[in-house]
Amino acid sequence: MLRNMAAKALKDVLERVETWPEEAQRELTEIALEIDAGLSGGAYQATPDELRGIDRGLKAAREGRFASEADVKAALRKHRPA
Repeated sequence: MLRNMAAKALKDVLERVETWPEEAQRELTEIALEIDAGLSGGAYQATPDELRGIDRGLKAAREGRFASEADVKAALRKHRPA
């Protein structure tokens, strides 16, 4: 029964997705492909934006630019529920 409910909810949301902005549709597609790759044992393919972010992070690491402990704690406080 739960499986049928999940399938119905998925079908309903996919119909609404067609009305979403293109960027939101692209984001959902990337998430779905990542989930699918994990379920099928396939390798995840990073998007061009993700690859650019990885390159920026590697460059920053080579240059020794890291967040301070205080910066990390502040970010965690901001994004974690109280």
